[in-house]
Amino acid sequence: MTEANSRARLLVAGIGNIFFSDDGFGPAVVHALLSATDPLPDGVRVVDYGIRGMHLTYDLLAGYEGLVLIDAIPGNDQARGEIAAGEIAAGEIVVRQVGFDDLGDAEFDPHAMAPVAVLASLGSLGGSLPPTYVVGCVPADTSEGIGLSGPVTAAVPEAATVVADLVDELVAGLVGTGLVSTASAPASTPGTGD
Repeated sequence: MTEANSRARLLVAGIGNIFFSDDGFGPAVVHALLSATDPLPDGVRVVDYGIRGMHLTYDLLAGYEGLVLIDAIPGNDQARGEIAAGEIAAGEIVVRQVGFDDLGDAEFDPHAMAPVAVLASLGSLGGSLPPTYVVGCVPADTSEGIGLSGPVTAAVPEAATVVADLVDELVAGLVGTGLVSTASAPASTPGTGD
């Protein structure tokens, strides 16, 4: 699927700062998805937003039917580099759906990527939060530096599989509505933008 598909109804957004080691997890998973031999279905737009919060906000105003965010997430007692699709049960990957009530009152900064603030700002801009899922990984290292730690690098392929499976489930739910088709398209080149 190309990043510039104007008919896309599902947005997969990799977010994070590649200059802070494992915070670049979201962009790394997006690049894995875009270079996969099995492309995601038509109707799915995959974008590496990095730290471009304003760009993500305005793209969401286009009225997507679903959103999958991929990001490094704060951990509690999870092992570093462990996939966390929401909250982790022992040895299990789960996907967490995030609703507007989960967001709170974060202040929007147009020069930064604060996912909670980006999503919370949609209503004030005339948009609405689509069904939203977070697939994350607990970082081992977020100090300055380019490149993921060993455990987080190892988690990228598994996260790409989790996202692809989630997208397939979401698209299957949208196909009957006519919002997406089942035809697939070639993967786009990472970082091509719109």
